Amino acid sequence: MTISEFEQEFMGHVPEIMGTKAHYAVLVPLVEWRGEVQVLFEVRADTLERQPGEVCFPGGHMEPGESPTECAFRETWEELGIPASAIRPIARLDDVYMPRGDLMHPVMAQVETGAVVHMTASADEVKETFLVPADFFRREEPLVYTYPLEPKVGQDFPYALIGFPQGYRWRGGKVEVPIWTYKGHVIWGLTARILRWNFKDRGEAHRPYGAR
Repeated sequence: MTISEFEQEFMGHVPEIMGTKAHYAVLVPLVEWRGEVQVLFEVRADTLERQPGEVCFPGGHMEPGESPTECAFRETWEELGIPASAIRPIARLDDVYMPRGDLMHPVMAQVETGAVVHMTASADEVKETFLVPADFFRREEPLVYTYPLEPKVGQDFPYALIGFPQGYRWRGGKVEVPIWTYKGHVIWGLTARILRWNFKDRGEAHRPYGAR
């Protein structure tokens, strides 16, 4: 194979995160309510097979050819009955990679107050909705639980073949699980991770890699 053939093969290639199996998008909805910016949440229906009763943002699996913003708007319509015409995109937030191979694309947007007042949530998907002041997530520190990600390598791994007959010191990692409680609602997991990363001081932790 020649260099020219490599160039032709990768011409126009858009880099992605290696190992991504599926793409999802969620809307982070901001609402002006009684003179204050609020974050709109939904509680998943108890009848859902996955994550029943959990607090989340509207969102779901991206369809082929769909952008994160298009997906977030579509899911918001399907779950809450809020049309895209009542949503104004503000920013694409930082993506979240999950160990199982999924990539989550959060989209921050303003939702018209009137659309929230008149929204018709899908009973099949949504148990209830509620608002939380955006400043709450800037002011209140969440409880943060950390658990390790530890490599489990089978005993049949060919250590001798790679030059480490006595074994290899594999690197693990950790996952932080932030948890907020607000008026009887528990906001945790991926939803809380998005809030914690994007609603706190966008200082040192958010400076681009290489600019530190």
